[in-house]
Amino acid sequence: MTEQFVVPKLADIRAVADKLEGVVNHTPLEGSTFLTELLGGKRVLLKCENLQRTGAYKLRGAYNLISALDPAERAGGVVAASAGNHAQGVAYAARELGIKATIFMPLGVALPKLQATKNYGADVQLIGVNVEESLTAAKQFAAETGAYFVPPFDHPDVINGQGTVALEMLDIEPEIDTIVVPIGGGGLISGVAVAAKLWAAENGRQMRIIGVQAENAAAMQPSLKAGEPITVETTATIADGIAVARPGNLNFQCVRDFVDEIITVSDDDIARAIVLMLERAKLVVEPAGAAGVAAIIAGKIKSTGVTATVLSGGNIDPLLLQRVIGHGLAAASRYLKLRISLPDRPGQLVRTAQIVAGQYANVVEVLHTRHATELPISDVELELHIETRGKDHGDQVVRALEEAGYQVRVGERY
Repeated sequence: MTEQFVVPKLADIRAVADKLEGVVNHTPLEGSTFLTELLGGKRVLLKCENLQRTGAYKLRGAYNLISALDPAERAGGVVAASAGNHAQGVAYAARELGIKATIFMPLGVALPKLQATKNYGADVQLIGVNVEESLTAAKQFAAETGAYFVPPFDHPDVINGQGTVALEMLDIEPEIDTIVVPIGGGGLISGVAVAAKLWAAENGRQMRIIGVQAENAAAMQPSLKAGEPITVETTATIADGIAVARPGNLNFQCVRDFVDEIITVSDDDIARAIVLMLERAKLVVEPAGAAGVAAIIAGKIKSTGVTATVLSGGNIDPLLLQRVIGHGLAAASRYLKLRISLPDRPGQLVRTAQIVAGQYANVVEVLHTRHATELPISDVELELHIETRGKDHGDQVVRALEEAGYQVRVGERY
């Protein structure tokens, strides 16, 4: 029989917040002028859990659960499986509580996440090609050694710990009426939704909770439609922190009962959001943590008042960040690939470069070839990769080239 989620009292979540005092940071709630403008002047706030200790909100739930273990359970140590944020949260919490932690991580885990988990004092075991295989190994370890298995989201103490995020937000700005939250397994949105709705009821307010999933790993909507948690087939997404194929049982119940809407966003949306956070907010946010912002810039959030979104983490591998920035710029149409047929005579390359420069666009890369089979023998093809200020500026460059008599094919905005 599936365990039923027992809705806590608001006082219970406040007690958890008291327990976490001095352990977690009270992360900032920052305003965003750009996102506010996108929502028609309705204020948008960013809850910066990317600035949390260990770089993500996960520490809250992990510490709340581990601190509640009895002496016998503590003596056996704790074990968890994760490719990143949960691993660091468990390792840090265990160190603070003087408990041995063993963390199973997949073989391909990003080096910064691996090193951070080790630095928090955990014994890291690299087993499995993905988190599911690491999870199986962790549970087997727990069965063989008696270590307490710390789940990433499907536990009441984890849910209540994550709920302290909402209380911090509402203590700072009680006028919030919409909270947008990334969803993976559902731990964060469960805690935030329950805490926010309890707070709203106590204060005679209405509160809207919107969950955001990566479209390539969106298990919550099908589960809600089926009336129970189901496993979906996921495909690759940059938002690995929310790439979960099946929501937790307790988390499903929380979402079903407390969340108003679930939407999905594409990897392009997420990449654009990461670039936006870097440029406008000066914040480094991992792909999963940028899902809420992605939903806003994709036009999927309709505001009725003050909207807040949780930047759930900032643990992104610098190598991935480099690729994501390029992808995000392309998704925002700020990189453009042009193929231009030119007469094969001197001066044409200079002329096209002058036209592009005259539109204040920047050439990044040039490929000049005579060997494309579709070309007339008297022509060459010029491929230009240029930086623009966006789609309108890119269209302006194309028009200028066409008005100069060139045939231009617009390749993908890559």
